[in-house]
Amino acid sequence: MAVSDLLPHGALRGVKVLDLTRILAGPTTTQLLGDLGADVIKVENPGTGGDDTRQWGTSVAEDADLTPYFMAANRNKRSLALDISQPEGQQIIRRLAAQADVLMENFKPGGLARYGLDYDSLRDSCPRLVYGSISGYGQTGPNREKPGYDLMAQGYGGMMSLTGAPDGAPMKAGVGIADVMCGMYAAVGILSALRHRDLTGEGQQVEVALVDSQIAWLINEGVGYLNTGQLPVRRGNEHPSILPYGTYATSDGHVILAVGNDRQFRRFMRFLALEGLADDPRFATNPARLDNRMALNDILIPALRRHSTDAVIAAMEAAKVPVGPVQTLDQVFASDQVAARDLVITMESNGTPLKLLGNPLKFSRTPVTYRKPPPACGADSDGILATDRPFEDD
Repeated sequence: MAVSDLLPHGALRGVKVLDLTRILAGPTTTQLLGDLGADVIKVENPGTGGDDTRQWGTSVAEDADLTPYFMAANRNKRSLALDISQPEGQQIIRRLAAQADVLMENFKPGGLARYGLDYDSLRDSCPRLVYGSISGYGQTGPNREKPGYDLMAQGYGGMMSLTGAPDGAPMKAGVGIADVMCGMYAAVGILSALRHRDLTGEGQQVEVALVDSQIAWLINEGVGYLNTGQLPVRRGNEHPSILPYGTYATSDGHVILAVGNDRQFRRFMRFLALEGLADDPRFATNPARLDNRMALNDILIPALRRHSTDAVIAAMEAAKVPVGPVQTLDQVFASDQVAARDLVITMESNGTPLKLLGNPLKFSRTPVTYRKPPPACGADSDGILATDRPFEDD
């Protein structure tokens, strides 16, 4: 088969993934692999109704538990209903693992050992297998036994201490970003391990924790604390190192401004008819503005309230000062930009159209593909179990 014939199927065509994950971090990983062309078999416990997120909200399909939460991370997968606590289920998993390139799981550390399905139990019989493990706190350390949820990771890892109004309570992000970022790190790890396996024939375990990944993306705030010993404070939507940078009230709403250098600040002040501030030694440079944050905000905030959101955006775009709106989801998904970037896709499940978020990756030669809608629990069990080759042909 010519290389050009493979292009529509994605770069991971032929990669077989056995997915024992549930909720969000693990399913994010395996959906991404599926979008890139991998064949993903999602194993779900029929005794519990399948993936927990099938019950998190209201289903959009009458014949399946397809909630928005479940649909967000489970396209391009086939569902196998299987109880791995039973010997027959364990035997089936071992058979599938022997044919798989990747096994992903997010049980508590040691949780699969009692079934003989942990990495140490499988690596001798499946030496080429890349075994991915996601947990709350990791396979080692004093907290390894604790359950992991996104909210706990944001709290334990410090992100909530940075998020929220200065005089308000610690605040989580609006979606499960710790789960999603953990899934992204896991996907990078899986792809790296596959590269190593293809070069050497040697599989390995890839292990990532929600808390570890959350701490890793503290980025400048984490590095700043480590090198200065100074605890950062919550600043709402303001930036700790740049000013003006944040969300500001206008006469009819809010606008985002990211004034990244002194030249932009001068142009911004010209719009507000406050040119003198650009030469004021308290505000002429970004370090000076940071030292005099409250004094500058006392001037800027009332000045911006005299202008409409559209007027600020138009003027700042003309002046080449970074600016943007604060959009609600109806505005987001009605935008021409979303349409141009294919960020909303439609798939059909038994006659029911399902609208999903598109994959943001763009490839010039191996584009992502949307081959299978999020499945009903166990929808593919018969086909998977009826053959000696349960994964789809290359």
